[in-house]
Amino acid sequence: MDQFRRFDEAYYHRFYEDPKTRVVSAEEHASLASFVFSFAEYNNLKIKSVLDVGAGVGLWKQWIEKNKKGIKYVGTEVSQAMCKKHGWQNRDVARWRDRKRHDLVVCQGVLQYLPDPDVAPAIANLAAMAGGLIYLEITTRQDLREQCDKDRTDHDIYIRNGSYYRGILQKHLVHVGCGLYWPKDIAWPFFELEMCATSK
Repeated sequence: MDQFRRFDEAYYHRFYEDPKTRVVSAEEHASLASFVFSFAEYNNLKIKSVLDVGAGVGLWKQWIEKNKKGIKYVGTEVSQAMCKKHGWQNRDVARWRDRKRHDLVVCQGVLQYLPDPDVAPAIANLAAMAGGLIYLEITTRQDLREQCDKDRTDHDIYIRNGSYYRGILQKHLVHVGCGLYWPKDIAWPFFELEMCATSK
């Protein structure tokens, strides 16, 4: 767990709490959460349980508690500081797999911090824990070059091409679009052209 020591109070204050330097505000995050849950509702997907891998300061939990009462939420973190502050389970997704499946699995801004040997096991674990939708956000080389706010985005990550992640993701998941995925071992409820190109 030594590789995770940098995720202390100062890290989360810099990237998630200080209005001058945070990468996303609660209001901006609310738009994302609304989109994910609206997508699920449109597709008649019932979300009764959420697993948030890398729960951080708790933006997903806060939104769910305000807007989707009654959902069982589980947050995990590698950060000892965030576990102590918010009560998350201290888990490393590359080495941990919940025995239960969750209707929605969220893994936002996590995989780019894992060294190469940990990425494939982490993705396999995420797929195995998903009983439905998975939302993934992973910063790539192209994102850093063309999309990210260079003053607010953390550059101290493993900088990889999108093709690297796609090669691993497609072994386990079907890409539905906009960061949403579906486990290949569960029959998907989408029409063919609603999904990105996939092989069964």
